[in-house]
Amino acid sequence: MDLAKFREYCLSKANAAESTPFGPDVLVFKVSGKIFALTSLDEVPATANLKCDPDLALELRDRYEQVTPGYHMNKKHWNTVEIESGIPEIELWKMIDHSYELVVNSLPKSKRVRNKGGSASPKTMLIKAAKPRKNSDALRRPRST
Repeated sequence: MDLAKFREYCLSKANAAESTPFGPDVLVFKVSGKIFALTSLDEVPATANLKCDPDLALELRDRYEQVTPGYHMNKKHWNTVEIESGIPEIELWKMIDHSYELVVNSLPKSKRVRNKGGSASPKTMLIKAAKPRKNSDALRRPRST
């Protein structure tokens, strides 16, 4: 996967935003203000830091020599991945998805990403519909006798 494809895939995530808070050479991808990926524009080979479950991080480091502890990050929770060095593209997509999901799941419920189209899930809509509304008596018309 080249850097352009990596960037495109990160930005395809719901509510994903790109910024350069560490200077013009480092792209940072966030969801609701929290980082899920970052990459340097001038590194050869191209690398990206991705958040990862600690157990899975160790497994990926064992499986791929292109996956190392996160550079300038918490080494327990972040991996640095060479994105142009032979890891199958499908595996890179899974790593990006995993990083994104970890961040989304850590957000307060009020900031979590909603389904595409901006609507709540069917389960959430059913729960809201079943709850009685406050002051519902005030909205009823008085009965005429």
